[in-house]
Amino acid sequence: MTGLFQIADRSHEGPRHIAGLMVAALAVGAAACGGGSPENAVPAAPIANPVDAATAGNIAGRITFEGTPPKPGVVRMDSDPNCVQPGAASTDETAVVGDGGALQNVFVYVNAGLGSLRFPIPSTPIVLDQKGCRYVPHVLGAQVGQSVDIVNSDPTLHNVHAIPSANQEFNMGQPLPGIKHTHQFSTKEVMVPFKCDVHPWMRAYIGVLDHPYFAVTGADGAFTLKGLPPGTYTVEAWHESLGTMTQTVTIGERESKDIAFSFKPS
Repeated sequence: MTGLFQIADRSHEGPRHIAGLMVAALAVGAAACGGGSPENAVPAAPIANPVDAATAGNIAGRITFEGTPPKPGVVRMDSDPNCVQPGAASTDETAVVGDGGALQNVFVYVNAGLGSLRFPIPSTPIVLDQKGCRYVPHVLGAQVGQSVDIVNSDPTLHNVHAIPSANQEFNMGQPLPGIKHTHQFSTKEVMVPFKCDVHPWMRAYIGVLDHPYFAVTGADGAFTLKGLPPGTYTVEAWHESLGTMTQTVTIGERESKDIAFSFKPS
């Protein structure tokens, strides 16, 4: 005989031996039914970059503000003495316009055109710091599943409050400098707003995408989307107070295209 009947026939070998054989038999049965512990599961193969670097191209450009730049408002931080910088005036970051109308803090990304391509998740985390009672940077991007390190570099209490629509909301206090919280977003979303419940002037925005083709404009208003496979894409530019603009761009093998966006006062 086989199985448990065979175990019964060997009862002369003692109860301890019988118990061991029964455990082994149950384990085999569980495996045959598709069971087994998670530790023995075969891990999912890592996703490789699907883009051939030899044929990839780039989209680059500059974003400007059309007309007279808005005058930045003054931010009053008197409510927390730890935030006040002697001799320094703090200004609002809602619309930061530089030389030649260069528009800063614009999130630029590929909105459509990548089809079903899947991309590896970066192992390097991005950092959202709290420094001088500001979120630094004010606008940033991350991939779905990528670690976002939220750090407090100030000698005061901050309360990090993310208010997404598609992802899970979270709200946590960081009372001391050096505290870090790591978070991964589970689905794409443009954009996820952040605020501090202690300091109402603190705002930040994170664009969460399922691909690496995004950028944030700096003081010169420039951006580059590197390493795109040949194809036709919808590129979107998002600004927190001026809205969004889109363009359709087609690039061939090893081709680079320049585009420009010009935002008008809302």
